[in-house]
Amino acid sequence: MKFRPCIDIHNGCVKQIVGGSLTDNENQAKNNFVSEKKADFYANMYKKDGFKGGHIIILNPAGSTYYNEDIEQAKLALAAYPGGMQIGGGVNTDNAEKYLDMGASRVIVTSYVFRDGIIDYDRLENLSHLVGKERLVLDLSCRSDGNDYYVVTDRWQKMTKEKFDIELLEKLGSYCDEFLVHAVDVEGKSSGIEKNVVETLGKLEDKAVTYAGGIHSMKDISFIREKGNGRVDFTIGSALDLFGGKIKYANLKMCNV
Repeated sequence: MKFRPCIDIHNGCVKQIVGGSLTDNENQAKNNFVSEKKADFYANMYKKDGFKGGHIIILNPAGSTYYNEDIEQAKLALAAYPGGMQIGGGVNTDNAEKYLDMGASRVIVTSYVFRDGIIDYDRLENLSHLVGKERLVLDLSCRSDGNDYYVVTDRWQKMTKEKFDIELLEKLGSYCDEFLVHAVDVEGKSSGIEKNVVETLGKLEDKAVTYAGGIHSMKDISFIREKGNGRVDFTIGSALDLFGGKIKYANLKMCNV
């Protein structure tokens, strides 16, 4: 189990938001934290402290008012820590190689490989072939619907028909190197983790996976270690002291020893 740091970029700033509040309408989101520092500040910190495999997420859609500013922030981070971080947000076959050339270790993809609420395997195969499965991360962020969870796309705004479970993870594992899973119902709320999601991820034996969403204490991290069978990595956003929270960034170094 390892800590994977994050840099979330929205409206040209490094932010922590309530994930479920994100909307493309006027680029709105409920902010937990807006940094005065640029993205390379955080990338340099993660590099100095030896944290690899974190993720940069661009939260504005292509063509929107702040998209170009988001890209500039992402460039700063990738230049500061080449090969040390992944990037996601609007990744497709037209721009994936560009991000890798800019210094991303892997590209993170969700929406592009879905169409009409289901996985478009032609797109998935094309993208996996283009960048190589060893450089592809699939983001299977999910929301609950009754007793089950379903993958959500388009900056967590659209529920798909794809049920999030171990069968889906195993089926998609042949196309990618890792999975990233945000539990969107608790994302950015620092209110506790989605334990069912963690337990599902803990069943996956042969693929790296990172859980995100709701972590608010070291007790949550202990649960991820136990129920994730030591295989599930984690990321912390709003609850981290770097972003105004209470969990000490310095205390997380021991998780990666």
